[in-house]
Amino acid sequence: MKLLQIKMYKKINYITAILVLVCGLGAQAQVTTSSPYSRYGLGNIKGSLLPQLRAMGGISTAVNKVSGFNYINMQNPASYAGITLTTIDIGMSAGLTNLQRNSLSENSFNATFSHLAFAAPVTRRSALSFGILPYSDLGYSYRNTVKIDTSTVDQLYQGEGGLSKAYLGYGYRFGDHLRIGANLEYIFGNLQTTRATEYPEDATAVFAKLQNKNSVGGLNYSYGLQYDFNIGKKTLMTIGYSGSSSGKVHSSQTFYATRYLRDASGNELTAIDTLSAVDNGRSNLTLPLSHNFGISIQQNDKWMIGADFRMGKWSATSINNVNQGLQDSWGASIGGQWTPDAFSYNSYMKRVDYRLGFNYDKTYIQINNQDIKQMGASLGFGFPLPTANGGTAFYKINFTTEVGQRGTLNNNLVKEQYINFHLGFTLNDTWFRRYRVD
Repeated sequence: MKLLQIKMYKKINYITAILVLVCGLGAQAQVTTSSPYSRYGLGNIKGSLLPQLRAMGGISTAVNKVSGFNYINMQNPASYAGITLTTIDIGMSAGLTNLQRNSLSENSFNATFSHLAFAAPVTRRSALSFGILPYSDLGYSYRNTVKIDTSTVDQLYQGEGGLSKAYLGYGYRFGDHLRIGANLEYIFGNLQTTRATEYPEDATAVFAKLQNKNSVGGLNYSYGLQYDFNIGKKTLMTIGYSGSSSGKVHSSQTFYATRYLRDASGNELTAIDTLSAVDNGRSNLTLPLSHNFGISIQQNDKWMIGADFRMGKWSATSINNVNQGLQDSWGASIGGQWTPDAFSYNSYMKRVDYRLGFNYDKTYIQINNQDIKQMGASLGFGFPLPTANGGTAFYKINFTTEVGQRGTLNNNLVKEQYINFHLGFTLNDTWFRRYRVD
């Protein structure tokens, strides 16, 4: 009995160490993207997807358990009901971005912590999950030069920050085929934007700047269901639905409108006066209503293919009671996973999961009557590690590469090309088991 207690204490200490590390990383996180399109709405929406799902184009609504391995699929909390082992997933992401506009080009690199998630069965029919992951990120800095009459005017735009999501979810299975679940989510973070107007050809001009910061913190919820049935002796079909509410979360706004000058070297000087100021003004942020529909077909321990369709009511999104002028979005994904032989003893590569996917989205952004669209392809692998604890603990490293494009060069817009890398470590183990001692 003492030996069992020691093992359990070691596992609890392991979780605590990870939580402390992740909290430290999250507290130090700054700009994690360099995209002019993150200026619109709430920034670049990340999606509640772990690397193994991103590798399949982002399909998730009808994904439960693939090749017998437990995944944490917080995009559809109904999937928690299929979790049979204690599961931990932790990871990070990195990305290379190339921005093009006319003959100009710029490259950037960003890396950040991506997620920490935990799940454990509660009963034979249910499980709970909790964790933290990014909700959106904001990062841009660019200049737009225009002519007004005979004067040259520089419009400067800057933004940084983002929102994170901490969640607590529960899933339950009714009978042998129906699963339902829900997440309670806490959305929090800061969105900081700056807009300035300068006259570079007028040495006596006084410049103007608008600085806005929204500190967000509030509750929201999401929900989902899955239903599966056999269409063959070893083949299973799953249909699923998930969605999130269009709730309002609290926001504290700080706003300054100032005037300033630059010195002979072009350095910005301290503001000469403040035209308007709001400190800690109470407001709210309206999140969009979203719907996701999915279908998947799988042969246990061998392969799975699936497709998702999603919609978002972004036209109703507002910040500080101001509609953001966004349009409703929609998108689709298709992808799958293949494992040659999950139980092979003589070939490691046959035990590896091979994943491929494609996605297409009409985003909520429209500029100059031009819809901003995004498309990409993804490739990933799940590398199994040796088992432990007498074959009751299973480990897997998941690696995913995404290649995609957003925007266009038409209408003097920006084309954004990116390569994203996602790395995750997944543990499946048998914890909290009640032992009998003779």
